[in-house]
Amino acid sequence: MTDQNKSAEKPWGGRFTEPTDAFVERFTASVGFDQRLYHHDITGSIAHATMLAEVGVLTVEERDTIIDGLKAVKADIEAGTFEWSVSLEDVHMNIEARLTDRIGITGKKLHTGRSRNDQVATDIRLYLRDEIDVIAEELRRLQAGLLDLAEREAETIMPGFTHLQTAQPVTFGHHLLAWYEMLVRDAERLQDCRKRVNVMPLGAAALAGTTYPIDRGITAKLLGFDRASENSLDSVSDRDFAIEFCSFAALLMTHLSRFSEELVLWTSAQFDFIDLPDRFCTGSSIMPQKKNPDVPELVRGKTGRVNGHLISLLTLMKSQPLAYNKDNQEDKEPLFDTVDTVKGCLKAYADMIPAIEARADNMRVAAKRGFSTATDLADYLVKKGVAFRDAHEIVGKAVAFGVAEGRDLSEMTTEELTRFSDVIGEDVFDVLTLEGSVQARDHLGGTAPKQVRAAVARARQAL
Repeated sequence: MTDQNKSAEKPWGGRFTEPTDAFVERFTASVGFDQRLYHHDITGSIAHATMLAEVGVLTVEERDTIIDGLKAVKADIEAGTFEWSVSLEDVHMNIEARLTDRIGITGKKLHTGRSRNDQVATDIRLYLRDEIDVIAEELRRLQAGLLDLAEREAETIMPGFTHLQTAQPVTFGHHLLAWYEMLVRDAERLQDCRKRVNVMPLGAAALAGTTYPIDRGITAKLLGFDRASENSLDSVSDRDFAIEFCSFAALLMTHLSRFSEELVLWTSAQFDFIDLPDRFCTGSSIMPQKKNPDVPELVRGKTGRVNGHLISLLTLMKSQPLAYNKDNQEDKEPLFDTVDTVKGCLKAYADMIPAIEARADNMRVAAKRGFSTATDLADYLVKKGVAFRDAHEIVGKAVAFGVAEGRDLSEMTTEELTRFSDVIGEDVFDVLTLEGSVQARDHLGGTAPKQVRAAVARARQAL
């Protein structure tokens, strides 16, 4: 066989006079990773063939032959009998070649009126749309688990922190609802992203559309897209939707990483606020006593790779002229890994969160340390007519006294407290208790247990 004939084996080989270098063939092939798009590639091809028959480019018999052949190819792939070929470069050419082997020359008609450029752009959108729906459901499962735990722990008092220093008493349920609010924003971003994913580029062909009398509305409806894209150049070169998804993923993972950091702290002997079930932890090969919170630690670590994928895609696109460039082959591995990582982390968290056990006694003891009701004392003084800045100074002196004596404000006597202000009376202990502190913030978004339960109820209704 001549070199020219070897080149002609490629779907684009007509104008080439020598075969592709063996290394270059391996270097430029994407079939090793884009084969996961097979289902969406075949789905898109079936819709494309259906549309071509509707407008008279294919006969009904040709359409049916192609569709039956594509279904048979899909069955081969799912049965594990399909042999993927690097020489055929990608998932699209592998499927088309097998289709032609099965049904003959009619298989070569499938590519009429389209290019691999609009084909792959369509496949990725179909794939990502499906994965977004899976991720959204797993995100809802995590949210539901958080709400259940927050309701259960609505009255469990713990210290609230700023600068990782004891600030004011809160409840564990209230703290968990802060996590929930982050996930609400994530879920909204994901659904907003889905709207821009669900636009169909098929029909843009290589970059300038096609001379065939295609009807893109038919194809868009068959594939469940909201609409067809407006500009052929942008259709094949746009990867904003993938970047936007990775941006959502980076924020979600940042939130999960923040949750993880707190879980790691709370399971430590120094905090001992919660217990994670053994099934979410591992031990040490040398220290028999260890119970390591590996799931939160690993989620925290995986955040870096997702952030990296976002930067990778942004960098990939930053210097590309219109329209399609081979650079865009590099969009898939970061996107695929982001999808896999997010799905895995969400599943781990959705399984783990409902199983957390709060160590309420330890939380309460910690909340009593660090003068966490000092602000409540200042507010008490203000309500008695003291200017806030003066109240702040009075409480500061009381805290200094407590530090010297090794006692909390609630452990001081009325006589000791009145040294700092004569407006202090016996009723001060209503606000110096932990329960009094959290109950006093009885407003929308506050720490009072009834507000926590009300927030859970509203969230469940919205979810």
